[in-house]
Amino acid sequence: MKFFRISVVPMIGAALALGACDAAAPVHRPDPARGHALYDAHCASCHGADLTGQPDWRRRKADGRLPAPPHDASGHTWHHPMDMLFAMTRNGLVPPLAPAGYQTDMPAFAGTLSDDEIRDVLAYIESTWPESIRAERAKRFGASGR
Repeated sequence: MKFFRISVVPMIGAALALGACDAAAPVHRPDPARGHALYDAHCASCHGADLTGQPDWRRRKADGRLPAPPHDASGHTWHHPMDMLFAMTRNGLVPPLAPAGYQTDMPAFAGTLSDDEIRDVLAYIESTWPESIRAERAKRFGASGR
């Protein structure tokens, strides 16, 4: 009986300690206002201050790369789930989001923006979409549209 008490007590303590770590983790609530400022500083030069993207964004440029697409309702950004948009922004257009060797002017923002800042930028972009698009996203991706 003594052996049982010695071996179980440390395991219970470890489980409680690990559970406490998860409970203490702060939850980030995306801030569209902060995202707007970050968008202006890091994204607007290519995607436009008004989110309209570069002209002829569906036609390849002379170098074979596509121009920056719009993020407003006229573009296709809203067609993608939020986790995909996050991965594209954080890691760039790399597999599995694009074929191996895909050439793009879109940089990866990991190391430039924190994950929370990326979520803020995406929250800003999402906040500009009309209710009809948000409703369509909810149909496609679930109640939250994410």
